[in-house]
Amino acid sequence: MLFVTDTEANCRAREVLDRVGDKWSVVVLHHLSAGTMRFSELLRAIPGISQRMLTVTLRGLERDGLVRRTVHPVVPPHVDYDLTPLGETLRDIVSSLVVWAHEHLDEIGVARELYDAG
Repeated sequence: MLFVTDTEANCRAREVLDRVGDKWSVVVLHHLSAGTMRFSELLRAIPGISQRMLTVTLRGLERDGLVRRTVHPVVPPHVDYDLTPLGETLRDIVSSLVVWAHEHLDEIGVARELYDAG
């Protein structure tokens, strides 16, 4: 196991984990792992995400080098998003998280009910 003691490195690593582990980034990365998608396709594919939040999420993932934004010079503009080679390295990790969540939905639901009951 890797232990990083450098405080600056810890802060930077936490920033990266915050990005790739946030609610919407995981879902966006999961959808893009299937291939290139347009903004409107992503918006339709992700229930509950607003247009603004999808924009913010995609910009953050693009800034971190995980997602590539390609603008095609046509009218109206056509914009595609796909995973970069760095983003591809997260494919199996994100897929595993999504599969795990689906496999344990019932157990988590029961645990929440028990906790909420007191």
